[in-house]
Amino acid sequence: MRLKTSIWVSAYLRRCQSAGAFSAIRHRGAEEAGAVFVKVALMDGTAQLYAPAPQTVYDDSRPVDRYFVPIAPRPVAETEIEERLVKELRFDPDVWIIETEDRQGRHFLDLVRERP
Repeated sequence: MRLKTSIWVSAYLRRCQSAGAFSAIRHRGAEEAGAVFVKVALMDGTAQLYAPAPQTVYDDSRPVDRYFVPIAPRPVAETEIEERLVKELRFDPDVWIIETEDRQGRHFLDLVRERP
C-alpha cells in the first residue's frame, strides 16, 4: 500500500528544508493519490523538472516506492518548465507541483536508474 501523496509531500518538504534548500507546494493535488511534479530552480533562470516514473519501472517487491525521471537531460529555461506545468494541470488538475530552489540543483528524489 502506497503512502498518501499528502504525507509523501510533507516528508519531501522536510527533507529539502533540513538540507538547507527552500521547497514549497505550488499546487495542491489529490490528497490520496495525486501525481507529483517537482521543479528544481537553480536560481539562474534555469530549472529541471522531475515527473513520476512510468509504472513499468516499478519492482513488484517494492510497489510503495515513488520514483521520478527528469523531463530533460539538463536544466532548461524556467519558462519552458512553466509551459509544461500548465499543460500538466490542464490534463490533470489533481497533480501536485512542488518547487525547490537550490543553486546546486539537488532534487532529493529517488530517480529511476538506468539499467546496464
